[in-house]
Amino acid sequence: MPSAPRVSIVIVSWNALPLLKTCLPSVVETDYPDFEIILADNASTDGSAAWVAAEFPDVVIVRHQENGLFCRGNNLALPHATGDYIVLLNNDVEVEPDWLHPLVREMEADDVGAVQPKLRQYDDRNRFEYAGACGGFIDRLGYPFTRGRVFDTMEVDEGQYDDARDVFWATGAALMLRRTALDDVGTLDERFEMHMEEIDLCWRLQRAGYRIRVAPDSTVYHIGGGSLPKGNPRKTYYNFRNSLLMLYKNLAPADWRRVFAQRVAMDTAAGLRTLANGNIEEAKAIVRAYRDAHRMKTAYDGMRPKETRVQPPYRGLIAVDYFLRNRSTFGQLPRDAFVPGWFD
Repeated sequence: MPSAPRVSIVIVSWNALPLLKTCLPSVVETDYPDFEIILADNASTDGSAAWVAAEFPDVVIVRHQENGLFCRGNNLALPHATGDYIVLLNNDVEVEPDWLHPLVREMEADDVGAVQPKLRQYDDRNRFEYAGACGGFIDRLGYPFTRGRVFDTMEVDEGQYDDARDVFWATGAALMLRRTALDDVGTLDERFEMHMEEIDLCWRLQRAGYRIRVAPDSTVYHIGGGSLPKGNPRKTYYNFRNSLLMLYKNLAPADWRRVFAQRVAMDTAAGLRTLANGNIEEAKAIVRAYRDAHRMKTAYDGMRPKETRVQPPYRGLIAVDYFLRNRSTFGQLPRDAFVPGWFD
């Protein structure tokens, strides 16, 4: 009987001792024959690295000199990982004992580059969680949504998305990656710092010929908001800026120009909506996101595709579906609005 592939679980953390005390014990109790846990400590000052060293001496601790946020914090830890597969796991995720087995089974197909488990809410355990639910997609303008969560509507998990299948992106909250695939396409884009980086990585993996999967037989529970809570203007800034950068680097120039014109219109509407709701700082964050994305995008000029061979999978506009057509769940979206091949 062949030995189980080795899995490296990388957990980035910064001043999050309460979260580690809540969630790390479940990761340590994982029922899998060959795995290691690496704590990538982003220069915490709350004693969390010392606590982990005392409570769980088998956990490898990589101490960073500064807070590299999510992308750099993970990337700096990867050279210390010895696994065939690497799991990027948020520090606010509790896992079930057998969570790794379904993920590893999906990886048995050599063309699978990444896979995620089913994400449910930590405090409402029958409901999908915002960050990734049961696998993600984007619409033609790059706005993300998932099976189980569209905007702020998070469905109760009644088995409606229990089919293991290809998705466009897998959540960075619990993301298993093939080590050799990372060697092919590179690691997380550190210019993103945090937010949307996993969608960019999954898009790059698909451009290199890999598939992205969800394994609903594996379930984890995400607290959420550990880095930036919902409604934080900084979170808004990262989401809008990084979404624009992701589109710029993964779309061919002609497609980018077409999409960008539509994005400006949609994001202007979003900004006006936040102003109408009295969220002045959030509206300012959207303006800053556009300014900085414009400044940063030239860094990608040498790596853009000449032809967009991996298109955004949903040809509709998820905001129009949700706010104007009352389509609040993934199951209500028209299948013929997806690029052929996704739901044939």
